[in-house]
Amino acid sequence: MSNLQLQLHSPPPSSLLSSSSSPSSLYSSSSLKLFPNHPFSTKSLPFNNHKHFSLRCRHTDLFDQNTIASTPRPTRPSASVGALPPRVYVGYSIYKGKAALTLTPRPPEFMPLDSGAYKISKEGYVLLQFAPAVGTRQYDWNRKQVFSLSVSEMGSVISLGARDSYELFHDPFKGKSDEGKVRKILKVEPLPDGSGHFFNLSVQNNLVNVDESIYIPVTKAELAVLTSTFNFIMPYLLGWHTFANSIKPEDNGVNNANPRYGGDYEWNR
Repeated sequence: MSNLQLQLHSPPPSSLLSSSSSPSSLYSSSSLKLFPNHPFSTKSLPFNNHKHFSLRCRHTDLFDQNTIASTPRPTRPSASVGALPPRVYVGYSIYKGKAALTLTPRPPEFMPLDSGAYKISKEGYVLLQFAPAVGTRQYDWNRKQVFSLSVSEMGSVISLGARDSYELFHDPFKGKSDEGKVRKILKVEPLPDGSGHFFNLSVQNNLVNVDESIYIPVTKAELAVLTSTFNFIMPYLLGWHTFANSIKPEDNGVNNANPRYGGDYEWNR
């Protein structure tokens, strides 16, 4: 700790001011007179003559540790399932003369358990959006039609051969009162020249009186991008990344010690 003392003196009497007076004393008295309204002027100081005004300072690196410890520090969000990061939008788009196709991932949903753990309640999926063209590189996204690909359906697209075709049927209201009123059929068929596949989405929506079919050719290269994207995102849509992030070194072997799991029984024989 270091001390800084500021010592203020009242101006000396005129009888003491002479040619022998020191420059410092002359300077201190005259400077106070030149600034009568200054906060440190003699008129505003409630001190008697030759009183001391002391100011003590502490070095910044010598602050009381208790004070630092009691000061709340910003904490980073927990890495648990409930502490989700800021939303980030990603996607992949294919633009052709007749239509445009955009795919975006949708994350899985989790539910908390009484034990404090989490369980996946709904798998993630990839949303396909088809928009018809209304001009050169212009598309009417107000007329877009959507189709959700589950993880298993993405696997079917990945396994397509050069001459293979695939058809998917969705009823968004299956098991509900409006079942059968909306029908969606996605057909993936090989192009005649073998350069790729047609993606054709047909939608019949009797609720809003819509009957539309949108198709777009997808080249081998574009299908390869879809395949690579599906391969990468599928574990995340299943929630496997949350499981991997929750593994702790101290938990290693805990499950195997519990007879309910029996995971390593085969390897321990």
